[in-house]
Amino acid sequence: MKYICRSIILLLAIMAVGNKSYSQDDFSVIENAYLGQKPPGLIPQLFAPKLIKTEHREAEAAFSPDLKEFYFRRRGGKNKNNTLVVMQYKNNQWVESVVPPRAGEPFVSLDGNTLYLGKKYRERTHSGWSKVKSLGMPFDDLRIMRLTVSSKGTYYFDEASETPIRYSRLIDGKYEQPKTMNIEFGKWNAHPFIAPDESYLIWDDQRESGQGGADLYISFRQKGGLWGKAINLGEKINTEFAEAYGSVSPDGKYFFFHRGYGGDKGDIYWVDAQIIASLRPKL
Repeated sequence: MKYICRSIILLLAIMAVGNKSYSQDDFSVIENAYLGQKPPGLIPQLFAPKLIKTEHREAEAAFSPDLKEFYFRRRGGKNKNNTLVVMQYKNNQWVESVVPPRAGEPFVSLDGNTLYLGKKYRERTHSGWSKVKSLGMPFDDLRIMRLTVSSKGTYYFDEASETPIRYSRLIDGKYEQPKTMNIEFGKWNAHPFIAPDESYLIWDDQRESGQGGADLYISFRQKGGLWGKAINLGEKINTEFAEAYGSVSPDGKYFFFHRGYGGDKGDIYWVDAQIIASLRPKL
């Protein structure tokens, strides 16, 4: 009798832990995360070539925090202009669809409830994304291409010019006037990605010392809040082609970026995010 009671208690405990930690849907998502692709190592690989790659241009990877949505932009062929595309995990499969009407450069907030599109955004509702809204002042008059957001709500963004990357903090419910980051930027600086804890910034830059038309760089925040020197991500990432639109997956495991071959030709690559950690200066 004691053995039976202990067995029942153990079984109930296992069921309770299982119900608390996982669901059948969670197991499906874990197995099929990242569009069901085999994870890369420290050598960049094409991301999901059989699902999203065309002979045209794919760029700007952005996952939702639950990894059930993958946003990117496609241009070329029937898509004469940049078109925002999403892959969604539905009924145990990944389904592609277009997100109209605005095809701004996508970034999903850390809580998954806001889709940023440059100086515009959309909010998640029960029926999908809301209509496109404006960030308001002081951003309306800026030519923002990509805007990413830290866990504190701080905006980091570029402009369609040779202006350095800037940031704007949320103070007492309002965003301050943008400030220039104290990093030695190159000639053209674009498409910033800020780490959730603001410990590093990744962007693409054009420099004479670079390896191609554009290279990806990283700067780590130092003690006291200052930013370290711009570090080229190296020859495994940067080539004679144009590398841009760097971002890290919500779970911090993988680094995504675009490699452009000119015109409407380009692909999305991914690599183990350890390649970023290896560049962090040792204290």
